[in-house]
Amino acid sequence: MSITALKQAPLREHTRILGVGAYRPEVIVTNEDVCQWIDSSDEWIRQRTGIVTRHRAPREVSVIDMAEAAAREALEAAGIEASQIGAVLVSTVTHPYATPSAAAQLTDRLGATPAPAYDISAACAGYCYGIAQGDALVHAGTAEYVLVVGVEKLSDFIDNADRTISFLLGDGAGAVVIGPGDAAGIGPSVWGSDGSKHEAIRMTRSLIDVRDYALGAVATDAERDADADGLWPTMRQDGPTVFRWAVWEMAKVAQSALDAAGVTADDLAAFLPHQANIRIIDEMVKQLKLPEHVYVARDIVDAGNTSAASIPLAMHRTLKEQPSLSGKLALQIGFGAGLVFGAQVVVLP
Repeated sequence: MSITALKQAPLREHTRILGVGAYRPEVIVTNEDVCQWIDSSDEWIRQRTGIVTRHRAPREVSVIDMAEAAAREALEAAGIEASQIGAVLVSTVTHPYATPSAAAQLTDRLGATPAPAYDISAACAGYCYGIAQGDALVHAGTAEYVLVVGVEKLSDFIDNADRTISFLLGDGAGAVVIGPGDAAGIGPSVWGSDGSKHEAIRMTRSLIDVRDYALGAVATDAERDADADGLWPTMRQDGPTVFRWAVWEMAKVAQSALDAAGVTADDLAAFLPHQANIRIIDEMVKQLKLPEHVYVARDIVDAGNTSAASIPLAMHRTLKEQPSLSGKLALQIGFGAGLVFGAQVVVLP
């Protein structure tokens, strides 16, 4: 057979986000609740982060449960049946199993089998990584519709007494469906990483450490007793390092996404940044010189930092509160542990 006879999938010129869904756990943790565990105050937390409350899932609610709820709403909003989904991508760092993936189990729950499914471990940039991949899959003709979910149960991996990051974190899930469009709906992705700063946001232990403890590798009973409280891996961050990186470097990435899409800040209707810290969001608004007409998502006030779920949750809330923004341009950017980042300009569903 001649090599010229090889067939390829037909390319699609345009893609867009067709629908968005969200799940927010019913348990609400206030700053007063947090201050039972750390020496702080409601005023300090509000001033430093902008957070007033955060949602946390009860023990019986899993990452897959939350992802399913958000995904079903997104499918309904997009007018798509689960059987039409050509790929399922789940961005999460809190699925408690290395394998099988949360995505494979979610695909089964939704009735989307045999769609290919895999997890993305890119922390707070995970949703934007998922958009980049879903967009490419639809463009390439590999899938007609792609489900992208950002979901985290961060409450399973926090030390309530930790002052570096735990008081910031919440649980939740957001999902979108990507499919063909009549016009351009997803701009070029600007994404990347800087692994030299991997220690800036990290886990306290590896699973190998947990295994060694469980098998009695700790030398003495006294060591085991002293070490037990800190056995479970929990999250930590170097706040000043992350803040400086986010403020000074991520505004450049956001501007690059605007440039790649061929638009300016004046063309935007909304700005959907990762909900990491209200001061980071406000500083990015200044550096990008966003006009007053641009709606800025500040979902962090009520939801806290939900990592991979934060941007789709913010999109869902934005469209609920400002339905007139549907069909207009939004800039979204995620950044976090790795360190990793990703940004796109999208047409809101």
